[in-house]
Amino acid sequence: MFQNVTRRDALLAAVSLSTLFMAEETAHLSEAHAAGPNELPFDPGSTVREAARALAAQPYKAPPDALPGPLSDLGYDQYRDIRFRPDQALWRPEGLPFQMQLFHRGFLYKSRVDMYEVADGLARPIRYTPDLFTFQNMQRPPNEDLGFGGFRLHGPINRSDYYDEICAFLGASYFRAVAKGQIYGLSARGLALNTAEGRGEEFPLFRAFWVEKPREGVNAITVHALLDSPSCAAAFRFAIRPGTTTVFDVESTVFPRVDITTVGVAPLTSMFWFSPLNRTGRDDWRPGVHDSDGLLLLTGRGERIWRPLNNPRDLQISVFGDSNPRGFGLMQRRRDFASYEDLEARYEKRPSLWIEPIGDWGQGAVHLIEIPTSSEIHDNIVAFWRPKDPLKAKGEYRYTFRMHWCNEAPVDTALARITAVYSGAGSQQGLRYFVFDAMGGALRDLPADAKPELVVTANSGEIRNAVAYRNPENGGWRVAFELAPGDAKSVELRAELRQGQMPLAETWLYRWTA
Repeated sequence: MFQNVTRRDALLAAVSLSTLFMAEETAHLSEAHAAGPNELPFDPGSTVREAARALAAQPYKAPPDALPGPLSDLGYDQYRDIRFRPDQALWRPEGLPFQMQLFHRGFLYKSRVDMYEVADGLARPIRYTPDLFTFQNMQRPPNEDLGFGGFRLHGPINRSDYYDEICAFLGASYFRAVAKGQIYGLSARGLALNTAEGRGEEFPLFRAFWVEKPREGVNAITVHALLDSPSCAAAFRFAIRPGTTTVFDVESTVFPRVDITTVGVAPLTSMFWFSPLNRTGRDDWRPGVHDSDGLLLLTGRGERIWRPLNNPRDLQISVFGDSNPRGFGLMQRRRDFASYEDLEARYEKRPSLWIEPIGDWGQGAVHLIEIPTSSEIHDNIVAFWRPKDPLKAKGEYRYTFRMHWCNEAPVDTALARITAVYSGAGSQQGLRYFVFDAMGGALRDLPADAKPELVVTANSGEIRNAVAYRNPENGGWRVAFELAPGDAKSVELRAELRQGQMPLAETWLYRWTA
């Protein structure tokens, strides 16, 4: 079961980079000596990638996760009582566009993460000291180099006079970000390995970060990361630009130690408990509870697909084969407070995350994994791209993509968007009734007497009473139909609104389960 980043179980491993750069230090001995004992030359285009390549050539060594004294067994509340001192934030005295704060190790985040600041072509280690933190209701740790658990970046994203938290890297290879006006919701990861496989999932971790010092007047910051796991090592470069949409330009290079058949590229992790489409057995006062409500796909051939999320009784895996996908992402499409009525969680402010592949990704599939959950504290939705061919040991695989932390994906507005989906009992026993609204795009310009073609299909059972008509309350079109599943326990549904051969709206897909 996947859980929110503040509650994930012990998937992390501690890290030490004491031998990581031995080969590089030998190769650059004179430069390192000239730079000083605590600095090493840093090439943004090659240093971390070469470190990952060298690491993958060595057998994997599970790092220790020991912590001294009371830090070794912290609970959630105790860990939250350890606070980074804002006055110690990196670059704060210089008034630069970004500030960096560090996370302490402890609770679920026992892995040591080494942190470096990059400036003027040199990487300088950021040293741990307890003086960077305040410790409430607990003994101050000893003065030893414990490293860090992760970090977060702050900047004036909502107001010019206040540095809000923009993104955080904490736990395994998880990270989260927000755009203007948003609060944290779904997460991303560096890689997913063996997700939903019977042999158990492997969780790679970021073991070091190099953060380039921001430049005055430039609303962008670059983060380099080294990932490691038993199956592979990898190098990442994140160019981060916060704003109305916060954009991460990501360059990743994976170096497998072994053949990998079950890799997930650009993995996303979210929470879906219930919505008006699926609230069977959910005795909760709110209309909906979810960080994301649908998977959006833009296929290589240009078809745009909206697949509402589900909280099934049993694990469900959906595979959407494609070649050179144009984009995919987990969306929080319903943006009105009335859809949630939660003044604390504010689900309407959670970000959507759209992955835009850059370059040739070849053949493969977007995988959607839906895991049963009984509450909102668990992340139970995963989506990622899996290439058709395995990643071969001793190979090198590059994936470049753009991440849009946004309210809505940056896709062509010519097609109508599916904005709401509902389901309930049908007109007769055993039937299920489905309703959805489609708004905007090509549907907006249809004349009043238009009769768009509605095509609804199912791989099992029977579709009955399918109709499409104008919705005068929102100016869109409403689609409704009944499903007679018969003896089927699972039915794949597909609905299209067309005019001739031209689509008018996104293709609607859904898996109904008994």
